[in-house]
Amino acid sequence: MASPCSWLRAAVFAAIVAMAACSGSDSSPSPTPSPTPSPTPTPTPTPTPGGTTFTITSAGVSPRTLTVPAGSRVTFVNNDTRVHDMASNPHPEHTDCPALNQVGFLQPGQSGTSGNLTTARTCGFHDHNRDTDTSLQGTVVIQ
Repeated sequence: MASPCSWLRAAVFAAIVAMAACSGSDSSPSPTPSPTPSPTPTPTPTPTPGGTTFTITSAGVSPRTLTVPAGSRVTFVNNDTRVHDMASNPHPEHTDCPALNQVGFLQPGQSGTSGNLTTARTCGFHDHNRDTDTSLQGTVVIQ
């Protein structure tokens, strides 16, 4: 006579075999999901170095003239050890190109950016505190 454990073992074994038979795999391959294309980022235009920047050093302003499209802004970077106060011509009215007057007072190491230069014209600028120093004078040509 078989022991009760034998019957239990046989029942468990039969259940395992039955579950394995029911869960058999299909012989057809499962479809491979197609990759979702990731959006191509739009490159951000890189401004040309120095394209809209005047640099102030002990030697003066460089470059002396910049040509920019209408709607641009220009930046003045003070790499000198002295303070500079950049303003539009003529001195002392500063009425040629009021957007340049937004640059204003620059401590050593500071930079300042003009307002939008919207009207096509040529604008002169100078250091308000050194208005006769030609090395601190220049022009912006707005096209």
